[in-house]
Amino acid sequence: MTRILIRAALIFAAVALAGTAEAKGCLKGAAVGGIAGHMAGHGIMGAAAGCVVGRHEANKKDKAAQPAGQPQGETAH
Repeated sequence: MTRILIRAALIFAAVALAGTAEAKGCLKGAAVGGIAGHMAGHGIMGAAAGCVVGRHEANKKDKAAQPAGQPQGETAH
């Protein structure tokens, strides 16, 4: 149990230090992936994979919400 808490704290610290722009979708995905991975005996790999999937889904959502004529990364004036 202590090892799980230490790993969770390290993952949380790494994500927190990465910055808010990078963490979008990652925290939720890492939590879900970590739990699923823990059940299969691979908590760290599950959290990492969950983070990647969470980021991918957040990027898809942002891209879909963007106006059609506006290039990605620019704001409307």
